[in-house]
Amino acid sequence: MIHSTRIEKSLLQALDGRLALAVELAHAAGQSTLEHFQSSGLQVDRKGDASPVTVADRNAEQLIRELLQQSFPTDAILGEEFGNSAGTSEYQWIIDPIDGTKSFICGVPLYSTLVGVVKGRECLAGVIYVPALDEIIYAVRGQGAWHSKQDQIPQRCEVSQKSLEDGLFVVSQVDSFGKRGAEQAYRSFEKTAYVTRSWGDGYGYMLVATGRAELMVDPIANPWDLAAVQPIVEEAGGKFSSWRGEPHVFGGDGLGCNAAVYDYALEVLKECPSQTANL
Repeated sequence: MIHSTRIEKSLLQALDGRLALAVELAHAAGQSTLEHFQSSGLQVDRKGDASPVTVADRNAEQLIRELLQQSFPTDAILGEEFGNSAGTSEYQWIIDPIDGTKSFICGVPLYSTLVGVVKGRECLAGVIYVPALDEIIYAVRGQGAWHSKQDQIPQRCEVSQKSLEDGLFVVSQVDSFGKRGAEQAYRSFEKTAYVTRSWGDGYGYMLVATGRAELMVDPIANPWDLAAVQPIVEEAGGKFSSWRGEPHVFGGDGLGCNAAVYDYALEVLKECPSQTANL
């Protein structure tokens, strides 16, 4: 069990306890990845799409699935490593055991475990946990976004109010814009931003939600990359959508930012080629 200080006590029963469990799952799975982090013997395999996967990814997702089966056996699950498990309730859990596997493989601590709770196509709650930093952020609809490090008491957090000219633009990997045919969008954001860094994946969205970055853009993304993110960014007072302004995580790409940047970002991105949606 996680320390009680890791979740705001008023939220323990949110979604019939699902938010508290989501925090628990993200923490437990994230901690399990540390058993293999920076290990010289870590084996890296390739999936059908050539993306990397490790035993840490698989073990973390399996742990989440096993714990979910004990607590909410009728809920559906969609995970990056083991696909979709049907359920009979109205809820679905969308999980990414290691978001930023390449960072994990390279021994960089900016990878995260993502757990989202979805009803229909609406993302109701989400958790981003960065185990190597022991930093967590979570949110449920209507109750704000909450952030803590180590054993700190969680504090409600908000996006910044800065313009991009005074702010930070973050991405997961620069060449993903080229794969999308969106190089010009990247160059426009980089030229406008005060500073650009590739501290992306779930950690990039955490930076936006806590006011440390102003814009995070994903040219190519799956629902498990974004389901946990949307409620966190929005409950922190920010904006989240696809590049076409669609308010869901099934469009094949993602955009998270503060309100001061959103209209400009959409204006830049609308000129880019469409991405195949992940329905």
